[in-house]
Amino acid sequence: MRAQAVQRLQSGLFGIAAIVLVVGLANIINDRARQADAAGRPAASASPSPSQDANSDPLAEVGVVPSSVPDAVTSPKPAGPAVQH
Repeated sequence: MRAQAVQRLQSGLFGIAAIVLVVGLANIINDRARQADAAGRPAASASPSPSQDANSDPLAEVGVVPSSVPDAVTSPKPAGPAVQH
C-alpha cells in the first residue's frame, strides 16, 4: 500500500515537473522569437513616416466608408439667391 502511494506521488511530481519544463521552454522560445522579430525590423518602420496622416483611414481612402474628416475640396457653396441676368 505504501509503495503504491509513493509511486503515485513520484509520478505526480514528475508530471508537474514536465509541465513546468514545457511551459518554461515555450516561454524561452517566445521571447527569442520576439527579440528576433524586433531585431529584424528597420528603425524607420517603428515610427510612422511624416507622409502618413495620423487620421488616415484606408477604407475611407478607397471610398468604402465615408470619411470622418471632411475634405477641403468638397466644401459646400454658400446658399444665396441665384442672380440671373
